[in-house]
Amino acid sequence: MPASAPAGARTAFARAAAKSVATRRRTEPRPVVRFRSSRPDLLICFGLLAVIMLVQGWNITGFPALSDDEGTYLSQAWAVQQGEGLAHYTYWYDHPPLGWIQIAGLTYLPSLIWPESMNVATMRPVMLLISAISAVLVYVLARRLFLPRWAAALAMAAFGLSPLSVYFQRELFLDNIAVMWMLLAFCLAASPSRHLWHQFAAGLAGAVSVLSKETMLLVLPALLVTLWTHSHRETRKFVVTGAITSCALIGLSYPLYALLNNELFASPDHVSLFAGIEYQLSRPGSGFILDAGSGSHKTFQAWLYYDPILPLAGVAAAVLLLLVFRWSVTARAIGGPALAVAILTLLAFRPDGYLPAMYVIQALPFLALVLAGAAASIVHMVLHRRRTEPAGDPAAETTETPGAPATMRDRFRKLLGPRHALVAVLAVLAAVATVPAWAEGNRDALTQDDNRHYRAAAAWFENEIDDPANTRVLVDDALWLDLVHDGYTPGTGVFWFYKADLDPAVMKTIPRGWRDIDYIVSTVTVRRDAPTLPTTAAALANSTPVVVFGTGDDRIEIRRINGGKAAPATGGSR
Repeated sequence: MPASAPAGARTAFARAAAKSVATRRRTEPRPVVRFRSSRPDLLICFGLLAVIMLVQGWNITGFPALSDDEGTYLSQAWAVQQGEGLAHYTYWYDHPPLGWIQIAGLTYLPSLIWPESMNVATMRPVMLLISAISAVLVYVLARRLFLPRWAAALAMAAFGLSPLSVYFQRELFLDNIAVMWMLLAFCLAASPSRHLWHQFAAGLAGAVSVLSKETMLLVLPALLVTLWTHSHRETRKFVVTGAITSCALIGLSYPLYALLNNELFASPDHVSLFAGIEYQLSRPGSGFILDAGSGSHKTFQAWLYYDPILPLAGVAAAVLLLLVFRWSVTARAIGGPALAVAILTLLAFRPDGYLPAMYVIQALPFLALVLAGAAASIVHMVLHRRRTEPAGDPAAETTETPGAPATMRDRFRKLLGPRHALVAVLAVLAAVATVPAWAEGNRDALTQDDNRHYRAAAAWFENEIDDPANTRVLVDDALWLDLVHDGYTPGTGVFWFYKADLDPAVMKTIPRGWRDIDYIVSTVTVRRDAPTLPTTAAALANSTPVVVFGTGDDRIEIRRINGGKAAPATGGSR
């Protein structure tokens, strides 16, 4: 437009040009991010990975305390390795077996070289491989969802260094394996190449995730949103149909296995898939998450004890992104993870649902991604929001020649402008609020030994019992494999305490109930669940402590059953 044109006309022309550019940016495809060929991305990602592995691996055998669930999954993996079937007791379709089959593969080589090392504490380091893969996938997914490098680094750091992540990702949980496969599915769904096999493979990876831990079924709608958003318009319906089909075909292998074993339908004569599903759906609820006296509230408070920042800020970020989904390019790109957070949050707020402690594992990567996405959206809004200049203001007109390179002075002026200063202040405030809290939250993980009492109890059974092959012990699964390696007979000599009341095959081997048992190991898990298990409760009531390791709720008592055949042993508190 000529310089002699009125100022109002020039301003209107500039606004029309800006609107045209904005429209073109919305309609043109976003730039493709090639992770493998980007040296800055590789340096950032693997530099962060080294830090994450150091923090998660340091003191991994000492913190957190060994759990019965970890012992169960590792014992089932041991049964697979030994060719004993899908579990160390009767497999009753409580979870799909693919998760602990993968644990069996991860622990196979260490157990082959050092057979005595096949116990929970020494096998925890294999989870570092799962954590490493998941952390890299979070970074890759963030870049494929068009987040800038700093935001992708933020998502990866939040996922790997949050005290919640350090606590849960160290443990041998099926959820960690399922999350890895679901992240792979999201990365394939958002593949910049948009090859059909990538998108079909996303359905396959989603199915493997669900077969690793069935609760990942909740995240599949969010995966479909990502597939829909990041696929070509011309092939979108075909892609989504193909992904659903591939996911369903793999997923149906589980009920097919049950059908071929004549264990699909419930029967009093055998276990069944439908009976397992019915049990999971009918489990007693742990109460409303906001009810101060409920188990769900205690679980929620335990999450916030380790890290209130990622859960609360992540949920708030997901809500923000979903609210601006229609207008924000970033919100549309990251809509799948935001929907995953929304679904998992709503399920956690069921009035009388069951909320296990490891439920949060499934949300961790999506909380980190939406938090980084919201941060990127806010920063972009602050830095690039179009200025509205008053018409006819001579001071608002620029004298720069269009297309001329910016001078060094202009660059510094832009870098040191008020908008960049505001972003810097926000970044400093976020770091001040987060870094000290996470450092304090991870202190126990790096320094505390919560498993010394378990090691002491295992050593006592190894050194103090002369005839382990003919001694019967009731334990939780955190100690089951330790005793098996010490010579106690698996299944009929060392019992997982639940099975003494719930598995007919085990109950046949102890016809007199607690009177056929020599020792019971009283841990926090055994004491918590004993009121619902008559044999365990009677064994505790009719036993005398031989030795006690520790004090308080975390103590471990080795108790001799009164009237059992075991010889009296002396001991005391240690």
